[in-house]
Amino acid sequence: MGRQATEMLKGTLEGIVLAILAGRSAYGYEITSWLREQGFADIAEGTVYALLVRIEQRSLVDVEKVPSEKGPPRKVYSLNADGQESLKEFWRTWSFLAERIDRLHDQINHQEKGE
Repeated sequence: MGRQATEMLKGTLEGIVLAILAGRSAYGYEITSWLREQGFADIAEGTVYALLVRIEQRSLVDVEKVPSEKGPPRKVYSLNADGQESLKEFWRTWSFLAERIDRLHDQINHQEKGE
């Protein structure tokens, strides 16, 4: 993934993680693994864990400590009502931006083609 894609991902990662948690509860490594399976191969575990700490501090998720076979208990995150509201706002913002970027892209393509 190039630098520009990495920067764009950083700006949307919170919404992406909230969307994952809207579908099911998960712990950090599960989220990172799923993102990698979806093609975000360069995503660092530390990035996801730091984001999880931030959304926990902002009370967007509920956290349950679940025993682990390998070491300390895992923190399992699930989206709460505040997180659902934040996710709705993310999707509204995403739709707004995507629509305008698509429109701009279409206009530039038409200009380049002399239409």
